Amino acid sequence: MSTKKVRKACWDETHFGKMGSYYINRTFFFDVHPPLGKMLIGLSGHLTGYDGTFPFEKPGDKYGETKYIGMRTFCVSLGSTVVPLAFLTVWELTWSLPAASLAAALLLFDTGCLTLSQYILLDPIMLCFIMGAVFCQSKFDSLKNRPFSMWWWVWMCGAGCFIALAFSVKFVGLFIILWVGLKTVSDLWDLLGDLTLPLMVVFKHFLARTMCLIVLPAAIYVTCFAVHFHTLYKSGSGDGFMSSAFQSTLEGNKLYQAIMPEDIAYGSTITLKNYRPAGGLLHSHWHLYPEGLGAQQQQITAYTHKDDNNYWIIKRYDRNPIPEDPIQFVKNGDLVRLEHVATRRNLHTHQEPAPITKRHFQVTGYGQNGTGDINDIWKVEVVGGAEKSRIKTVRSKVRFIHYMTGCALHSHSKTLPKWGWEQLEVTCNPFTRDKNNLWNVEDHINNQLPNGTFAVYQPSFLGKLLESHAVMVQGNSGLKAKEGEVTSQPWQWPLNYRGQRFSGVNATDYKVYLLGNPVIWWGNLALLAGAMLVFLVEALRTQRGFVDPPQLSEKKSGTLSAARWMAAGWALHYLPFYFMGRVLYFHHYFPAMLFQSMLTAIMYDYFLQIVEHKAQPKVYRRIHQWGTAFIFIILLYSFYLFYPMSYGMFGPLADNETSPMYGLKWMESWEI
Repeated sequence: MSTKKVRKACWDETHFGKMGSYYINRTFFFDVHPPLGKMLIGLSGHLTGYDGTFPFEKPGDKYGETKYIGMRTFCVSLGSTVVPLAFLTVWELTWSLPAASLAAALLLFDTGCLTLSQYILLDPIMLCFIMGAVFCQSKFDSLKNRPFSMWWWVWMCGAGCFIALAFSVKFVGLFIILWVGLKTVSDLWDLLGDLTLPLMVVFKHFLARTMCLIVLPAAIYVTCFAVHFHTLYKSGSGDGFMSSAFQSTLEGNKLYQAIMPEDIAYGSTITLKNYRPAGGLLHSHWHLYPEGLGAQQQQITAYTHKDDNNYWIIKRYDRNPIPEDPIQFVKNGDLVRLEHVATRRNLHTHQEPAPITKRHFQVTGYGQNGTGDINDIWKVEVVGGAEKSRIKTVRSKVRFIHYMTGCALHSHSKTLPKWGWEQLEVTCNPFTRDKNNLWNVEDHINNQLPNGTFAVYQPSFLGKLLESHAVMVQGNSGLKAKEGEVTSQPWQWPLNYRGQRFSGVNATDYKVYLLGNPVIWWGNLALLAGAMLVFLVEALRTQRGFVDPPQLSEKKSGTLSAARWMAAGWALHYLPFYFMGRVLYFHHYFPAMLFQSMLTAIMYDYFLQIVEHKAQPKVYRRIHQWGTAFIFIILLYSFYLFYPMSYGMFGPLADNETSPMYGLKWMESWEI
């Protein structure tokens, strides 16, 4: 069994296994996906004896005595449900045993689905919930003639639950929500056009769907976050992505039940956090900007983790502080300098382009021992603050306007290359009203000032929920490929053009490679093209007035309607990726592949219907029986050829004659 054979952390297990550990240890972390999938992984690990101590640092780390099998088995169990759910869904839509069996076989014998379901990943969990939603919706549709019956309510509530669960695992669950939503709108439109139904009955249908497909899913989704916040109450690696107010709710964070001065004074040591979602802390280090990128002065970045390089001293603009200075508070409109504590260089800008955002100015660390030049001076502006009002820790939203150029200190989601440690770029923005120019003081140290508590600034549950979503959306849109990382493009996915390496690179390793069974994937692609052609031909026949015999017409109508909805599901789960700016991987195609496989099975049933109508009964039976048997033999044999990609290939790559995959590298882009 591959879950035991590959005793190393594979691919994204380093992320989701680690996040399961965070739930077991109750420590807060940040991820771009909603929490349900990781919570379930953590729960499965906890229930099977995993103690949350394995570091999950990098792919290839050996598990040793770690009890990881429970988490893998949980993901396998959910991933395996797509096979019976596909069978039951296509059976419900066609009442055709060959079609239902083919839908199940296409997923059962697909090496891609098998590989994706064997490891500690979110994908098998999400695929299970997507298929659950499709099945429940299909059962609900079959009860159109029994509205408001018990099972009508059960299956509609089931669809609502599963779309909520899918969306609570990954944001791409939105696409199954859209699919169910489109079917619901279509149903309501048909009901509205049924003049035999009183408007009150139509309204009851609308209200029932609102409760089951909107209110119920929303309640489940919000409940997942309530459990998430309640479970992760300790400070952890994700603190820096959240606002200062959010961090004040986490035990162990410096802001939790913090006691620090409320008003900022000259000579105070502070940290500055960019106010945008997932904003970083103003940061510097001894490294300089590379040659050719403005002045070769000290780098200034924004860093989402806390360390000593985030601390700054706020000083008067015209001199350095001395111990004998009386307390003087920083006020709205003051001119100040910011000195980096660790390197003693001042925050500085000049009219050199920023390293990435060329229309902005470069921000650097400049000077020696706190002494620089006039380009170190900044004006403090408090958003919504009265003239000469004091700057407040955490609460005040502040702009730093450069005295000489008039630009504003700015940060955003763009990351610097390796020379900048992949930290966030900090610039000086000539457009001073940009919302990313806002900062707040997060930490404040000044032994001469009285301390106050910040517990009163803790956000409500709704505030934490909204902030979490803003940070997740920001993080999702900002995901970029790492240097040397193998990614893919949406056009490659249906072609099975390139897979993803899960584990192993050497001849002595078990090499696991995510790649679809090419016979299944290319067959699906051919049947998808055939379905588009059939839709066009049937539309032309209808337009020209061709009429099929009543018995065939009724069968074809139901089959083609099911095929259109499967094609719509495929399009909704595939085409949006062409418009996404984030990094993309091959595994993003698998929800669409579920719909494509069911479409293939339904189109096979359509062709059998045509043959049954056109051919003699004896010929039809032979084609039906031998054709179906031939397809299943081909699927089984192709799985036999390619299953080592899923269960582990041992030995050299496929180019070598001694490789178990020799002769099976049908495309040069495959890394097998």
